[in-house]
Order: sequence, then structure tokens, then C-alpha cells
Amino acid sequence: MFARAEIGAIVGVVLIMNGCAATPAQFTDGVLTDAKGMTLYTFDKDTAGSGRSVCNGRCAVAWPPLKAATDAKPGGGYRIISRDDGTMQCAYDGKPLYLWAKDKPPGDRYRNVWHVVMQPQSSTGGY
Repeated sequence: MFARAEIGAIVGVVLIMNGCAATPAQFTDGVLTDAKGMTLYTFDKDTAGSGRSVCNGRCAVAWPPLKAATDAKPGGGYRIISRDDGTMQCAYDGKPLYLWAKDKPPGDRYRNVWHVVMQPQSSTGGY
């Protein structure tokens, strides 16, 4: 039998292998967050399913992309896109994912043309 810690480690490895980023995103209180609990956003100017981000340069400093590990494999509603600078970025439902540089504690939320990724009603967790 596996001990609880061993099972947790095995589950964590499976999540990392199947997730988009080196540290998987998850839904926290109905909001998609990174591994540190920071809110993830989408941008109105990105076209869903285009496979690209229009937030580059100074925009990407204020809105850092959720980077994907080089060996990440997409799964579920998550995809990996290639950015203009050659790095890889996570996308959810076809839209690139970003953090907001001015969010400080986990749970901060900014809104405008940037949208918090909310958990679908039928979903039960992260990936």
C-alpha cells in the first residue's frame, strides 16, 4: 500500500506531466489560479483559437504570460501556444493565460479588458 504522502506525490507528478505549466493551474474558489494562488486572466484582444498572444513587449511586463514548460503536454481545455519571443505559453479554452504584475496577495483580481478565468459550472477542479 502507498502512504498518503506517496499518493500525493504520484498525483502531483501526473498533474505536472499532463498539465500545461511546470506547476499546474487550478481552480480556487471558482477562479483559475497559478500554483501560487495568483489569479489568471485572458485578454479581449487575443483571438480564441488563433494560437498566438497579442500581448508582447511592455504589455507582457505588466501582464506576464503563464509560461509553459518546454516538455509540457496540453490536456483537457488547456493548450500551449508559441509566443513572439519563442517562449511557450499556456492557454485555456483557446485564450492565452496571463498574470497581472500588480496583483499582490493570492486572490487579487483586476478587471477591464482583462477577464478572470472562471470555473465552468460542470467542472470540479484543476488539471
